[in-house]
Amino acid sequence: MGDLLVAMISWLGFLQRPDVLKQLLAIGLALLLGRSLAHSPWWGHLPLFAQLRRPPIPLVEEAALLLTIPLLSMAGQGSGLVLLVAQIKAAWLGLGLVEQQLLERWLGHEMRLRLSSRLLRPALLIATLLIGLDAVDNLQELASVPLGRLFGSVINLGHFVQVLGVLYVLAVGSGPPASALGWLCQRGLGMGDGSRRALELILRYFLVSIGIVWALGDLGFNQTGLLAIAGGLSVGLGFGVKEVFSNFISGLWLLFEGSVRPGEVLIIDGEACEVRRLGLRAAVLWRRSDNAELLIPNQTFFTSTTATFTGSDRMRQGILTATVTNTLPPAEVLARLEAVASGLKGVLREPAAMATIEKFGATTTDYKLTYWMPDPLSIREVSSELKLALWHSFSPDEIILS
Repeated sequence: MGDLLVAMISWLGFLQRPDVLKQLLAIGLALLLGRSLAHSPWWGHLPLFAQLRRPPIPLVEEAALLLTIPLLSMAGQGSGLVLLVAQIKAAWLGLGLVEQQLLERWLGHEMRLRLSSRLLRPALLIATLLIGLDAVDNLQELASVPLGRLFGSVINLGHFVQVLGVLYVLAVGSGPPASALGWLCQRGLGMGDGSRRALELILRYFLVSIGIVWALGDLGFNQTGLLAIAGGLSVGLGFGVKEVFSNFISGLWLLFEGSVRPGEVLIIDGEACEVRRLGLRAAVLWRRSDNAELLIPNQTFFTSTTATFTGSDRMRQGILTATVTNTLPPAEVLARLEAVASGLKGVLREPAAMATIEKFGATTTDYKLTYWMPDPLSIREVSSELKLALWHSFSPDEIILS
């Protein structure tokens, strides 16, 4: 670590050179001037920008940087650092255009955002850092700087950064290949969606595991040290994180079995919840009543009974109890209850709503109305609309709803 600190201190000497300080000052003035010009009101009078409220600030800043280069050359000053900053800024502008004009159309907003934030922008950021370090230092010498020793192996900066980069690319970039292979297996072998998702997760973890083994070997870890770590971890895993492994195995089983799938509606603590995502440790469920997301450990689905409304179909049954005075004939009440329920938008026509007599009394009769809904999460809304419709169909002194 001492050699790395010495190298970092040497960068200060580069930044203190007069030629470098002049270029840094020119860069700062160019960016400040570009931003000021972009906010100037006279842009709207130019034909090219007549349709815009103001030109894009990054483009004006890039133009100001490019104009600075010939001005410095005319003054007999170096402009290599200004050119480097202009090239880096142009690369970021180009990436933004590719994201908005191509990836947004091809992949959609969510997939584009995920690819940009996890892979493209981090890759360009690393490239920018490497280019900047190459301008102030020798990358080959910097890569050979030792960071220390671990299990008898010398770890240098170059190998360490390389290993981190490969592991990051495997962790983030293994998703599309695993998804493509899972799709091919589903088409060729007739696998279900749950089995395909399980295969994708297994492939991703397999690729990451191979990357970790390669990384340890590339760093020069000896096998004795690895075996010692594995032995210690096996004991710790057996006693400390057995619940994590239980959830891991349960998650794989759920994905292969397909008993719990994304989009399914389950009853959790008496509330209808929709399964949003199945992970290897926990399932993410959305509760509509309060717009909350629940993290349910996978083993919960094996240790407790869970009701589902989407196992074989998505219909949900609703039941409403009504007490009607005996001033109305029972046949008329049954027909009116069924007609009101069948006329609602959220109630299915088939199977049809059915009203039955539950109990006769001296002055009132109890009825039960059974109806079906296509959306299992809409029970509250449909029940409220049905009660309101029955309230208008009967007079207030004729019916009591529950």
